[in-house]
Amino acid sequence: MIDANEQQAIDLLQQINAGKQPALKAFYEMFESRVYHFALSRLNDSFDAADTLNEVMMEVWKHAGRFEGRSKVSTWLLGITHHKVYDRLRKRGHSQNHDDIEDHASHLTDNALTMERVLSAAQDADLIQRCLQGLSPTHREVLHLAFFEDLPYQEIASIAQCPEGTVKTRVFHAKLALKNCLSKADPELNV
Repeated sequence: MIDANEQQAIDLLQQINAGKQPALKAFYEMFESRVYHFALSRLNDSFDAADTLNEVMMEVWKHAGRFEGRSKVSTWLLGITHHKVYDRLRKRGHSQNHDDIEDHASHLTDNALTMERVLSAAQDADLIQRCLQGLSPTHREVLHLAFFEDLPYQEIASIAQCPEGTVKTRVFHAKLALKNCLSKADPELNV
């Protein structure tokens, strides 16, 4: 069964497909924050994130009819955002497929503190932000989708167009790198 917000998003897409501009405005307002923050989590640049948001909404305006209902509207929309972000990163010369994060986190063990304990112990938003920005765009993306968007791995895999196992591996290594960064900045964490 489709919830009310999802049905509203589907209805708006149908109206957008029919060329109704007020529907695009409502759709934009509904998803603006999610798309912007998702792009920002990958691009690390507020201007690029804002431009990406506009590109994504232009894509929705032009191709709303491409939504087939095989996923949630938000998953479809974040998939478009993923592609737009990837294009920007490619133009910058970044590779999405190769991450050196394993080298940075290889000394951490399975007995490390949980992510929740590390974050609550750090209590320093600036430190956490610096550590997040130090992650690769790919790892920032999966952490954003998993923890801020609260999406299941299956949906993240659909957005990132990779196997669910790859998403799990990326989240694991991103969490390890984040713990490593936090423990270097605050040795009392004993990670």
